[in-house]
Amino acid sequence: MKRSAAKILHEYGPFPGVKNVGGVTYDGRQVWFAAGDALKAFDPASGKTLRSIDVAAHAGTAFDGQHLFQIAEDRIQKIDPQTGRVLATIPAPGGGGDSGLAWAEGTLWVGQHRGRKIHQVDPETGAILRSIESNRFVTGVTWVDGELWHGVWENDVSELRHIDPSTGAVLEKLEMPPGIGVSGLESDGGDRFFCGDGGGGKVRAVRRPRRDSASGGNSGIPVEAAGE
Repeated sequence: MKRSAAKILHEYGPFPGVKNVGGVTYDGRQVWFAAGDALKAFDPASGKTLRSIDVAAHAGTAFDGQHLFQIAEDRIQKIDPQTGRVLATIPAPGGGGDSGLAWAEGTLWVGQHRGRKIHQVDPETGAILRSIESNRFVTGVTWVDGELWHGVWENDVSELRHIDPSTGAVLEKLEMPPGIGVSGLESDGGDRFFCGDGGGGKVRAVRRPRRDSASGGNSGIPVEAAGE
């Protein structure tokens, strides 16, 4: 397993009126984050707040290319980002203990915080399709280039972990500096991760490790896990 220090590229915030940052996602232009009673979006180039949607937003956030998905206590809401309207809801697998959310290959991937699991979930019904065990509290989930990463935050130690989606084995760790937590995680599809920091009211950009083009990523999403 490879272990290295996380390289923080930029800090955004604290944002006015925001006491807590939960889930984080990226729509290709804006970074969205859960701020308790609202979903907010900012420009990662300038840090300027661009949007705010009045909707319950307590934990993980995801974007499927068209809609936002947001954990609100014991449910996951499907939201139209243009109007802010909640279009549908499904039960959250942890029943209120969920902390991370990502979209990949037509399904949702939900981090269950104290349950130390990541669930692949049917976005229409909320049915759990499969589960991956972790040995730490899960605080954010993202997929990038066939790699599954999740945040951990336990006993004042936070890391970004690249894991094998078939076994849950940890392949790589990026260790956050002391005193900095991770409460949400998203990739920009390139060389950055965006990380919420819980009660600090900030979002941080962290350098994603470079990949040798010859070696590529790992095995990616198993066919049976992709819901296809």
